[in-house]
Amino acid sequence: MKLASQKAVVIFSKSSCCMCHAIKTLFYDLDVNPAIHELDEDPNGREMEKALQRLGCNPSVPTMFIGGKLVNSTNTIMSLHLGGSLVPMLKEAGALWL
Repeated sequence: MKLASQKAVVIFSKSSCCMCHAIKTLFYDLDVNPAIHELDEDPNGREMEKALQRLGCNPSVPTMFIGGKLVNSTNTIMSLHLGGSLVPMLKEAGALWL
């Protein structure tokens, strides 16, 4: 949870995961600069993955926190984006200025 609140948007990812790549690309395209933790490249990745699973994230990646709040599925992020709710949520969290 400490890592999840370090920036307005935090993504837990694996470098080989195509859905993780899609989520990271979406945030970059929206001009959001998220903190990204690649679990397969971080020495503490296994512990972080277990902690995410204890929070109910299954699969464990991609997992996103916006404004310190868990948004744990790609479907949720894409639904928010397509429904026009993601950008206001990012603005409220301080991830977007415009």
